[in-house]
Amino acid sequence: VAADAAPSGADDNGRVVASPVARRIAEELGVDLRQVQGTGPGGRIIKENVEEFAARVGGGPGARPAPAAPAPPPPPPPVPVRPTPPEVAMTVPSTIPSAPTSTDGVLLSLRGVNKHFGAVQVLEGVDLDVHPGEVLALVGDNGAGKSTLIKGIAGIYAFDDGEYLFEGKPVTVTNPKHANALGIEVVYQDLALCDNLDIVHNLFLGREITKGGRLDEAAMERRAKETLAGLSVRTVKSIRQQVASLSGGQRQTVAIARSVIWNSKVVILDEPTAALGVAQTEQVLKLVRRLADNGLGVVLISHNLNDVFQVADRIAVLYLGKMAAQVRTEEVTRNEVVELITSGRSGGRGLGAADVLAADPSLAADPTGPLSDGGSP
Repeated sequence: VAADAAPSGADDNGRVVASPVARRIAEELGVDLRQVQGTGPGGRIIKENVEEFAARVGGGPGARPAPAAPAPPPPPPPVPVRPTPPEVAMTVPSTIPSAPTSTDGVLLSLRGVNKHFGAVQVLEGVDLDVHPGEVLALVGDNGAGKSTLIKGIAGIYAFDDGEYLFEGKPVTVTNPKHANALGIEVVYQDLALCDNLDIVHNLFLGREITKGGRLDEAAMERRAKETLAGLSVRTVKSIRQQVASLSGGQRQTVAIARSVIWNSKVVILDEPTAALGVAQTEQVLKLVRRLADNGLGVVLISHNLNDVFQVADRIAVLYLGKMAAQVRTEEVTRNEVVELITSGRSGGRGLGAADVLAADPSLAADPTGPLSDGGSP
C-alpha cells in the first residue's frame, strides 16, 4: 500500500500527480495529500499514516489493528405507554346530531308528576317515556294538560312532585336553561322567530357565536348551512334572506333547525303543522321523521290524527290531566284514539280499564279487541 501511495508522476507543468491510492488514503485519514505522498514534512508521520490505513483495509503482518469503535451510548429508559382507551363512537357535527342512548333505552322519563295552579290540579300522576329514535305523539283535547306537561319538561313550570329522569338519572329542571343544557329543545306553536332578521341570526338568536368580542358571522353561516343540509332542507333560496319573506312551512323548518343546531337529544314540537297547506305539511312531517331517524327523541303535539298516524311510533293520550294510555301506533285505530281523547277509555284500554276487564274479561281474550297485539290497559 505504501508503494502505491507514491507519486504517480508529473504533469506537463512539472507538478506532482497524486495516485488514486494516495487520494484515498488522504481522504480516509483526513491528512494532507503531500504527507501521504512523502513530498511534505513529517516523514515519520507518513509511515504511521500508511500503516494505519493498511490496518483499516486489512493490511498484512505487523499491521496495527484499527482503533476500537467507541461503545454505543446506553439506550434511553423506556417511556411509559398509557393504555389505549376503548373506542368511542363519534358524531359528525356537520349533520343532525345523533342522540346517545341511555342504558335502559329511555332518554326522558316522568313518573307520577303532579302540577297544581291554586286549587286546580292540572296534572295528576302522569307517567311519560321518550325513547331515542322514535316519534311520540302527545294527543288530548283542549284543557287536557298537554301544554302544562311540555312546559314542565322545558323548565317553564316546576312540577309539584314526582320523578324527572333524563338518561336514567334524576334531574331537577327549574328553568329553560337547565333543560337546554340537558339537550331538550321546544319548538312552540308561535315559533318565536324575528321577522326582521335573516335565517342565520334567527338560528343563533340569544346564542350567538363571537370571536374577539364581535359576531363570528362566518362560523354561524357555516353551521347554519350544515344544519339545513343535514335536515335535507332544499326549499330555502338563501340563508341570508329575512324570515319575513319565508312561507309558513319554511318558517317551521327554520324553527326546527334552531332546535337541533345545539346537539339536542329531545325535541318537542307543539302543533308544527297548524295553519300549513298540504304540501308544507308533508314537508314538515318528513323533517320530523328525519329527526327520529337520526336518533333524537321527538315529542309531537298534534290534534291532527292523520299526521299522528303518518309519523308517530307511539301515541300518548292525556285526558283531564291524567295519562289515559301510551300505546304503539300499529296497535290502535283512529276511532280508539278518539275514544281515549274524549272519554279517557276505549274498551279495555285507558282509565278505569281494570274495572272494565273485571266486568267483561272477554275484552282481554278477544284477538281483535283493543288489548290485542301486546296492548296494555
